[in-house]
Amino acid sequence: MKRKFDHGDQVTESLSLDVLVWLAGDEERLFPFLQLSGLNPETVRESARDPAFLGAVLDHVMGDETLLLACADALDVKPEKIATAWRRMQPPDFDHDL
Repeated sequence: MKRKFDHGDQVTESLSLDVLVWLAGDEERLFPFLQLSGLNPETVRESARDPAFLGAVLDHVMGDETLLLACADALDVKPEKIATAWRRMQPPDFDHDL
């Protein structure tokens, strides 16, 4: 089941889309993501509204500090803002007490 964004997640969705647009704006940034994810440019366009996909975009950027800092600088946001969006995109913790 796909997770849908609620009203409180609109800022997270917007920032995630900004990160995706930034990533897609340069082949040297985009191709490593495509290779790791197994996607192609057409699939990226189709997947852009899927929260799980946007979470993967943020995972990719968060996994490389140089990429994270460049992205934050280009988007004129603090890296912590991207990190917060990334945390919000993570699946909920599994409750071991159930």
